[in-house]
Amino acid sequence: MRAIVIAAQGGAEVLDYAEHPDPVPGPGEAVVDVEASGVNFIDIYHRSGTYHLDLPSKLGSEGAGTVSAVGEGVESVKPGDRVGWVNVLGSYAEKAVVPADRLVPVPDAVSTEVAAAALLQGMTAHYLTRSTHQVKEGDQVLVHAAAGGMGLLLTQIAKMYGATVHATVSTAEKEKLAREAGADEVLRYETFAEALRGRMDVVYDGVGATTFDGGLDALRPRGLMALYGAASGPVPPLDPQVLNRKGSLFLTRPTLVNYIAEREELLWRASELFDWISSGKLKINIFERYPLAEAARAHEDLAARRTTGKLLLIP
Repeated sequence: MRAIVIAAQGGAEVLDYAEHPDPVPGPGEAVVDVEASGVNFIDIYHRSGTYHLDLPSKLGSEGAGTVSAVGEGVESVKPGDRVGWVNVLGSYAEKAVVPADRLVPVPDAVSTEVAAAALLQGMTAHYLTRSTHQVKEGDQVLVHAAAGGMGLLLTQIAKMYGATVHATVSTAEKEKLAREAGADEVLRYETFAEALRGRMDVVYDGVGATTFDGGLDALRPRGLMALYGAASGPVPPLDPQVLNRKGSLFLTRPTLVNYIAEREELLWRASELFDWISSGKLKINIFERYPLAEAARAHEDLAARRTTGKLLLIP
């Protein structure tokens, strides 16, 4: 099979597309014929060295396809089942080995491409809006990078639950996308903090260094900052007294792995996500599909923020 493996961490040039032996499932595992793999910032962090990996390493942590073989003791899936997964390395490949208890069923009403585009960002948006802060009618919500894959999902879900959504974008084209997703007010990064000062119940920030301070200023007393990413770079160390001075603010740095650690919770989030998609309540914007061999181009486009939705690799 063909797959992407890295022997060193670094720039996009370290992504090595080459032949590798077909995988064999061990006990509790399944082999999936990959039909699409999602491209995410965590893949860039793995590739670049922001997150440590034992090398050489597979890459890609989100995908969907059809089970082709199962190992000993596997009863939850069988060959022919359509499945998806997140947080398991190896989706940048024609075949992936995945622990069977990490696979989620993909319903007939959802294509495997949409499943691969939706799972990581969709379940992240699910936990942010249903668990980290349970968005409710009347909430004032700020979504940064609202035209990106995560931003579009957060905006749609927050509107679904009755919030007023304030969005930040960098261009007129991205403003149009944010408004189409339901944003009530769209602001540029240079002006949002002053325009929203002291008004927001929750700020969803996947940008990081360049938006963090302004996001704290936008929160009302006892508001919540959910810092779920760092596309512009990591946030410098913070004196907790800042949260005190700005109104007894709450700050969390959540990650998906802790919100799907138990299989029951994983299945709940995936099931609600797929229900929203199949009913038309949630639209998944696939910005571009790249051949697996062009993973480096996908990484470069995502890092440069040239995209306004989800990127997929197609084996």
